Amino acid sequence: MLEPFLTLSHPWAYPLLEVVHLAGIAMLFGSLVVLDLRLWGLAAALDAGRLARLTLGVTWAGFALVLPSGLAMFGTQPDELLHNRAFQVKLGLIVLAGLNAAAFHARGGTGRHDALARWLGALSLGTWLGVIICGRWIAYA
Repeated sequence: MLEPFLTLSHPWAYPLLEVVHLAGIAMLFGSLVVLDLRLWGLAAALDAGRLARLTLGVTWAGFALVLPSGLAMFGTQPDELLHNRAFQVKLGLIVLAGLNAAAFHARGGTGRHDALARWLGALSLGTWLGVIICGRWIAYA
């Protein structure tokens, strides 16, 4: 019964991929917003380490939805996307977001409540917002 949905030729396949991709983006970006607000001093009564453990799981779950759905959508038109400037910028921003996350966690993550931690968090939000903008822009570039 699900077999027709497993091919991208089914009329609902691509829209369903987009829904999965958007749900993953919402989880990924939303969890980062919550953590960044805490890093910037909101809800100071919440333990940052516990909040980070909760949000990191949601972030990874979102990424686990975004990656395969994005790869599947890419597979429908790889040549066109590779020559699309918005897509190229999106990939660069994803790499930057990954490097930024690695830097944030390598220096102690939420265990360091200093200005650099706050700015790395803000950079993360800005980078992921750029990824979202570029993702939408792909259709118009």
